[in-house]
Amino acid sequence: MFALWYDASNRKVSAINGSGRSPSNLTLDKVNQFYSSSSMLDLDSQFTMGVHAITVPGAAQGWEDVHRKYGSGRLTLLQVLEPAITLAREGFPVSTLTAMRWSEQMKCITKWYTKDEIARGQVEMSVDGKGKGPEPGQLFRNPHLANVMQSLGEHGARDGFYNAFPGKSIVDAIQKHGGTMTLDDLVNHTSTFPEPVKVRYHGIDVWEVPPNGQGIAGLIALEGITTVEENGYLYSDEPIIDGTTHPQSSCEMLHAQIEMMRLGFGDARAHVCDPDFAKQKESSAEWLLDKKRIFYRTLKLFNPDKATVQGMPDTSSCTVSFQAVDEEGNAMSFVNSNYMGFGTGLTPTNCGFTLQNRGGGFSLDSSHPNALEPNKRPYHTIIPAMLTHANSGHLYATVSNMGGFMQPQGHMQLVVNLLAHGFDPQTAIDAPRFCILDGTQNGIVYLEEGFHPKTIAKLKSMGHRIRANVSGHEREVFGRAQIIVKDPYTGVLCAGSDGRADGCALGY
Repeated sequence: MFALWYDASNRKVSAINGSGRSPSNLTLDKVNQFYSSSSMLDLDSQFTMGVHAITVPGAAQGWEDVHRKYGSGRLTLLQVLEPAITLAREGFPVSTLTAMRWSEQMKCITKWYTKDEIARGQVEMSVDGKGKGPEPGQLFRNPHLANVMQSLGEHGARDGFYNAFPGKSIVDAIQKHGGTMTLDDLVNHTSTFPEPVKVRYHGIDVWEVPPNGQGIAGLIALEGITTVEENGYLYSDEPIIDGTTHPQSSCEMLHAQIEMMRLGFGDARAHVCDPDFAKQKESSAEWLLDKKRIFYRTLKLFNPDKATVQGMPDTSSCTVSFQAVDEEGNAMSFVNSNYMGFGTGLTPTNCGFTLQNRGGGFSLDSSHPNALEPNKRPYHTIIPAMLTHANSGHLYATVSNMGGFMQPQGHMQLVVNLLAHGFDPQTAIDAPRFCILDGTQNGIVYLEEGFHPKTIAKLKSMGHRIRANVSGHEREVFGRAQIIVKDPYTGVLCAGSDGRADGCALGY
């Protein structure tokens, strides 16, 4: 989990990094030995979905630290968790898209069970104990998860989770399948509170949590967009394509955003790693966000007439996010993630949750800054964002866009929609998006339905490989966004929530 907090009393943004580290006994040599019969291609795939990709689950400690640091003491941790405990114990109706994805991914969970265990109905995350996912609207009860959250709320993360029955069950499940994680790995886990990083775009400071998260990729892209705008490559006096298309949908703007996102991904995927293990200046947030570096890199690589920039993001996601602003003007941008749906799908006995595979963000190349090492945090996809007025420090917006490597792309597109085009939150979210699936120079760019045919044709003529008019459930590749914008004069809050998912905007 990662979060950004805006404190209205001092107009400051702060960050928490609740991501977990790799086991202290896990090395690249052990991974290679464990998968010794696999090709390198198979090794990457098997590692990402296997037991060695499980990092310490940092969310439990992160929740407690967020409550302790930002909760103002109004509620106990148990009171905060009580509604979720009640839903888990008494049951909740599963929403439509969640039910569909849940059922699609049950094989990820059942692969860890024997045929006899499935026959006896021991599959915890299924409605029948035998591997069946829930139907839309079906009540799902999860008493084991209720017990876990009750223990966490009553005794805290260390004594109620890591050094209690959930932690012991986690270690047992991992070691049963050849993993190296120990109870000490769990008990020794800590969150960190790094200084958030930012760039300025159209008079607004855009804040992200620094590496090991990928928010910096979106910031690099925004800084590049500023260079493109200031050098006159956008907003020409000529009619846009057919004379009616909004600038948001213009070929010029799309081309610039796609190219700058490739630039951001190229930098992030090459250099981002756990800052505690960074050995080169190129892995520092200061170097990556240096304005002169991005300015000259953009001028060197960006061609307004054709696709030329390289990067290398991957695809996959399974993330939950919320944005909240309270009556005092404090704001929270908060993101949790299993990664790739149910993560590894491995379910600790009597816990009611699956174990993530965030270690899949590591590189298995020993020379890479993000190479797997003991007690190291991997490259993380999940990123909260916060926007503040540069001149006053007042809150402008709190933002997220879930969806694996779509997240920085979504952040960039949402920020441009809000600030360059003046969209309200819901319009900014509803506007069609692009998603670079592999980020290479000739990589495919997915375009959501809604872009003008002439715009698509011109992008193709510039060298972009396009898959256009993506619709229906395939739109999940464009992520799921949430935004709250605050009017600095009236204090009115305006929120939007993504129709590509099951979220909603609520005022109360």
